[in-house]
Amino acid sequence: MDNREKILKCALDLFCARGYDAVGVQEIAETAGITKPTLYYYFGSKRGLLETLLQTEYRELRRTIDEASWYEDDVPAMLYRVASAFIDYGIQNPKMYRLMMALFYSARENEAYQAVKPIVVDFFQRIVQVFETASDRLGNMNGRQKQFALGFIGIINHYLLFAEEKENEELSVGEEVKKSLVHQFMYGIFS
Repeated sequence: MDNREKILKCALDLFCARGYDAVGVQEIAETAGITKPTLYYYFGSKRGLLETLLQTEYRELRRTIDEASWYEDDVPAMLYRVASAFIDYGIQNPKMYRLMMALFYSARENEAYQAVKPIVVDFFQRIVQVFETASDRLGNMNGRQKQFALGFIGIINHYLLFAEEKENEELSVGEEVKKSLVHQFMYGIFS
């Protein structure tokens, strides 16, 4: 693992464990076994480090959502694929997922919020586009694609955030649970 990767990994571990604001550049450098000038060489600043970490990690989620959102006249199937991609990312990358959630709910003037905001906005727009694509099949949408996207993202986020983890075991979400989340969402929009 090169210095850049070590710094990114240590920053993710520290930010996730204690929060962005509670971690200093010196601590990241010491944990990564590098000097502060090395960190500044790669990232320019603590915020630059956070932005790089977020953008690097978000590429994978964006790719999987894009791959899952193809539409063949079957809204539940498309939503299932998108929900699966989102849930699987959260399970496979729990530190990154929790960090993005924590940063998004931080104070709006906070530099951590400013760093995560473009990613959250991009993700939201991708989910809105999923509903735009399906708008011909969802007659009750009536221009409410953003509302539908918020509800869809919300149900998945809340499931992931509140899902019980057994001690020393990774969270696992089966296909039936994913289907039930999509079914619950679909029932809500059609009722």
